[in-house]
Amino acid sequence: MKYPKEYLDEIKTRIKVSSVVSKTVSLKKRGKEFVGLSPFKNEKTPSFTVNDEKEFYHCFATAEHGNIFDFVMKTQNLRFGEAVKYLANLAGMQPYMFSKQDEEREKKWKEYSSIFNKYVDFYHEELLKNENLNAAREYLKGRSLSKDQVKKFKIGYIEKNPNFFEELNKEFSTQSLLDTGLFYLDEKKNTYLERFRGRLIFPINNISGQPIALGGRIIEKSDFLAKYINSPETNFFKKGSNLYNLDQARKLSNKLDNIYLVEGYMDVVGLSKSGIENAVANLGTSLTDKQILTINQFFDDIIICFDGDESGYKAALRAAENSIKELRPEKQISFLFLPDGEDPDSYVNKNSKNFFIDFTKQSKISIHQFIFSHYKNQTENNPSSMAIFEKKLRSIANTIKDDFIKKYVLEYFLEKIAELTPHSNQNKKNYNYKKTIKTLDSTKKIFEDSQSLTGVELKEYSLLYLMINNLSLVQENLHLVENIKIFTEMNKQIFDQIIEKLKTGEKLTTNELNIDFQILERINKFAPIKNIFKNKSKDEYEVIELLEDISRDLMNYDLEHRIQELESKFSKDLSEATFNQLKELKKKQNIN
Repeated sequence: MKYPKEYLDEIKTRIKVSSVVSKTVSLKKRGKEFVGLSPFKNEKTPSFTVNDEKEFYHCFATAEHGNIFDFVMKTQNLRFGEAVKYLANLAGMQPYMFSKQDEEREKKWKEYSSIFNKYVDFYHEELLKNENLNAAREYLKGRSLSKDQVKKFKIGYIEKNPNFFEELNKEFSTQSLLDTGLFYLDEKKNTYLERFRGRLIFPINNISGQPIALGGRIIEKSDFLAKYINSPETNFFKKGSNLYNLDQARKLSNKLDNIYLVEGYMDVVGLSKSGIENAVANLGTSLTDKQILTINQFFDDIIICFDGDESGYKAALRAAENSIKELRPEKQISFLFLPDGEDPDSYVNKNSKNFFIDFTKQSKISIHQFIFSHYKNQTENNPSSMAIFEKKLRSIANTIKDDFIKKYVLEYFLEKIAELTPHSNQNKKNYNYKKTIKTLDSTKKIFEDSQSLTGVELKEYSLLYLMINNLSLVQENLHLVENIKIFTEMNKQIFDQIIEKLKTGEKLTTNELNIDFQILERINKFAPIKNIFKNKSKDEYEVIELLEDISRDLMNYDLEHRIQELESKFSKDLSEATFNQLKELKKKQNIN
């Protein structure tokens, strides 16, 4: 008997190919892909690639190619069914049991999925083509949403008196239509009504991209109707287990480590419109353990960004206390609080993508800091209040499942309490009170800013730093640097400017390079190599050696970049010409 496609897709989307392969092969990140030594052949040069976005591995040495099921079957000598059981367990899923009930459930799922696809497609096309829906179009225009965004999220609109139930009822039974939650029986009028009539609809997809529920928003002010509603829970839709837009956002996990968790689907759409695609929304309920675990399958850093008002703050606090349980050493959860009255959509719309990202870097606060800060603000400076404060923090720390994180979060809480009450702890024999030395704000900001730079950018800053501070020496050894390829546009402009000046043969000072002061400051701030010369004088030979090292590193980066492009090309065209080019570049890589 075949496994249902839905079950296999769930496994594939819960587990990255790289996480399965890395249990057997030591992988190294290179661009969008991972590389390693082939598990199918002894080799010294990596020819094995893994692409999480495309969900496959490819071995250039043996031409082996496939998905996670193929990999487990071939490397562990398992049959398909055994591989499915192994991977389902790895994904935290129940083993699939074949029974009459399962067959019936699979049949119902196909019908449910078919109804939703027809429903979503119909009302999406209506919004795009029906010229009578001016109010809906004007609303979207007022929210600065383009036709492309409407298509991307398959947004639809349902008129106040729709009659699509009768159309679907020709193909599906009344009970099947009611089971979707799209319709309900008005007992007074004895007629079936569409739950989302008079609303814009936003399809909520499962992790595989199939619509399983809807979110709806009214476009006219009303004192009687809720602004937002979601589908009721059904056999195939559980609010606490799903997230809006996760099916799209997860595809970015091989490029980005962080993801924004926001309150509503309009926030997700608004961020996407401004170029921030890594956003998901919970579905009108408190954040659940299942949602955090699901996001953690794909991203290492969850940034929870709720509305900048009292209800948004309360929702954030609930989210913090629920989600801290799932904190793990390799994962982060932080909070971003917007100015009062703002939501992510409005804030990014008023400012810009870059402003929002910079605001995130400067303003996000880690989950344990947020929890401590909140309860500290509720605490008075007296023994009873402090005792309640400490008891509450201990209780929250004890909910954390990972023992290592639990230990250090509890230590953080107790140390922060000790800072508030140093005199009550100084005479305790077993208490080692230390005054906390706070990092200078400027140093902390430099470190945080440097975290956003790539390795190649830092290499380029080091090269520019050496050149600017050793102009005469570089001028005498221009051949060492003049052909180096610079990848970052701003750095390339500065590099070309310096080379042109040095080629004139005139003796130059830093001021005569005419480099913008802010750019010079940035180079001095972020060049890691400056630390080598911090406490000692510069030696000419050492500077030349460092220039050669950096030149070699940047050349190798260029080579790796070209190899990556050819590997990606080869995985699509599998042509002999591409393969030969790839072999030549890999030879050069080995020589270097």
